[in-house]
Amino acid sequence: MKYIKAEELNVQEWLNTKEDIFLEKLKGKVIVIFAFQMLCPACVQHTIPQCKRFFEKVSDKDIVVLALHTVFENHNVMNKEALEVFIDENRLKFPIAIDLLLENEYMPETMKKYAMQGTPTLLVIDQEGNLRLKVFGIIEDLELALIIGNLSK
Repeated sequence: MKYIKAEELNVQEWLNTKEDIFLEKLKGKVIVIFAFQMLCPACVQHTIPQCKRFFEKVSDKDIVVLALHTVFENHNVMNKEALEVFIDENRLKFPIAIDLLLENEYMPETMKKYAMQGTPTLLVIDQEGNLRLKVFGIIEDLELALIIGNLSK
């Protein structure tokens, strides 16, 4: 089966990490990206806690857990400063990218590149850099663990 090569994330900035993260440099690892908005109820109630759980359980293995804050509405409210408060208040430790929003644009660059329908969206990239899963909405922990486990063999 042929898979699509995952494209690099177009980000404004990375938070919770000392250096920028590039998918190309992570080849050889399974990459799990949780795309969210801090004012999205499903993201706050499900995706952020799920990302925290997976980051705590698998980030020391050959699996990388990342988050992408991708804002496609209420741009003036969900800025970097508000996100930093959100990260601090929720004690988020995983790397979080701020999706790049160009001037006079509505949709952020990575969201457009991956044709995301909204948030939450989950992306899973295999060790060769291929996009193996893109899910809009909620995916249960067990299902996600099985997918990651099968890829990280």
